[in-house]
Amino acid sequence: MRSQRSPFFIPLVVIIIGGILLLNNFFLIDADLTRFWPIIFVLLGVQVLIRGDLAPSWQAQTFGITRGSVESASLEINSAEIDVRLKSLQRVGRLISGQYTARSRPRLTVRNNHATLVMQRGETWLFSLADWDVSLAQDIPWKLLISAHLGELQADLRGLQLERAHLATGIGNIKVICPDREAGPIYIRSTFGEIQVTVPTGVPAIVRTETSPFSKVIVSNLKADTTGKFYATREYDPELPAVQVTVAATFGNILLTVGE
Repeated sequence: MRSQRSPFFIPLVVIIIGGILLLNNFFLIDADLTRFWPIIFVLLGVQVLIRGDLAPSWQAQTFGITRGSVESASLEINSAEIDVRLKSLQRVGRLISGQYTARSRPRLTVRNNHATLVMQRGETWLFSLADWDVSLAQDIPWKLLISAHLGELQADLRGLQLERAHLATGIGNIKVICPDREAGPIYIRSTFGEIQVTVPTGVPAIVRTETSPFSKVIVSNLKADTTGKFYATREYDPELPAVQVTVAATFGNILLTVGE
């Protein structure tokens, strides 16, 4: 998880500039400060590069929701330019927990013991850009729908009971570690971003790739079929259950590997 402490030198520079402005207002110094206004953009850029957030650290808040009588769940995330990290939850008795930015706490509805959770970027403050960290319960089946425009998506699906998963970005990269158990279909798509898919060692899996003339597939430790569109692990047997992943990229590359 990214540190929530602001860089020391940025507040220091802001204090110095504020002090100069104050002295200038009282005519204690003679300086034309209008020439230095672009430094504001420099500071904002440094802030985003170091922290990934323009907003103060208090806008990143932790949350937790107990499972109760929930027997299955769906999670829908639309993060726009915000980065999202997802993994399984180690703590028993919780449905979901993690970190969210201002006003983006998951909206929960429960019907017939099925929980639906929604996190929408449109409900947050404009300059609140803290990452979203989400951990999901391991003992119930999940349906995932996660999308972003500029933000990066990272999903470690190990330990989860997965019925189905859709992950998509416009420009942001996608990094996925596949489930380490039998799971439903996984669909991953990006227009301009790079897609990295890792299959845990010893897991039978097959990956179907969809590329354009502007993208390519880079493979490590998976075997390709004669069409060059399907890649399988050594453990894959078409007669036995396996993790099935479909990956589509338009301009970014697709990286497939076995490990973790």
